[in-house]
Amino acid sequence: MPEVAGRVGDAFAARIRAAEERALSPLAVRSYETRGRERPEEECAVRTPFQRDRDRILHSKPFRRLKGKTQVFIDPAGDHYRTRMTHTLETTGIARVVARALGLNEDLTEAIGLGHDLGHPPFGHAGEAALDGLVAGGFRHNEQSARIARRLNLTHEVVDGILTHTGDVEPTTLEGRIVRVVDRVAYINHDIDDAIRYGILSEGDLPREELGVLGPTGSRRIDTLVHDLVEASAAAGDIVQGEEVGAAMLSLRAFMFERVYLGPETRPEHERAHRTIRRIHGHLTGRGDDEAGVVEFVAGMTDRFALSYAERL
Repeated sequence: MPEVAGRVGDAFAARIRAAEERALSPLAVRSYETRGRERPEEECAVRTPFQRDRDRILHSKPFRRLKGKTQVFIDPAGDHYRTRMTHTLETTGIARVVARALGLNEDLTEAIGLGHDLGHPPFGHAGEAALDGLVAGGFRHNEQSARIARRLNLTHEVVDGILTHTGDVEPTTLEGRIVRVVDRVAYINHDIDDAIRYGILSEGDLPREELGVLGPTGSRRIDTLVHDLVEASAAAGDIVQGEEVGAAMLSLRAFMFERVYLGPETRPEHERAHRTIRRIHGHLTGRGDDEAGVVEFVAGMTDRFALSYAERL
């Protein structure tokens, strides 16, 4: 039976290699030219290394917990607010479109997209800021996501894309750079939608000049941003945005930070998040628990679990 599986695996790998040589850009990462895993493993007979990474992420507990971590608003009343999981799925879907249009490796792009927020703590950016202020050396969700990715023994390229989806260091692959840009494309636009639903913003509050470049609705803005990203990247041989569209997106992001992420209406939410994180962290470290373990435990919590845990304290 192992011999049969070996022959099937060899035939599958050969077919994938040939298909990628025909279909992928010379700039794409080939599925069987990965730099490998920290702990070597036998190859799967019916999935590429990046497909295996995708499946490991999908079946992991940190991924499942993303459904209980909100983006901006803590445990909001209503079924249509984004969670960290819906953000992850939206980011991954958009990133795959860009990867396919540019002839890059969709499986690698998908795995990075699905894994990029595995280590995000509860309460969105407020929860991350709270942990960052409590932990020696700080806390960054991309680094926590990469720790989880290494525990899952994902390939080097996927770990790299997850680690560098935010921060000062650029991903080493174009597939990772797609996720880095698309992450912002997704959250800026869906957070506008949620902020309007929540009542913090109205359509009339959105900056006219930026909407004139990007479009009046979320779907139009995403369409504009995707087309621009594909066209500018194809011309540059790298993952870049056009000057006008890129500037409009950054300006819209700055508007969201001023009015929503750090605005006065969300301040009570942030204070609630900070109180909750401080209470849990202080209780666990105060009883002598190892700080690394405490950070791991707190970062893995969903919003609702963190609130109920703190309430019991």
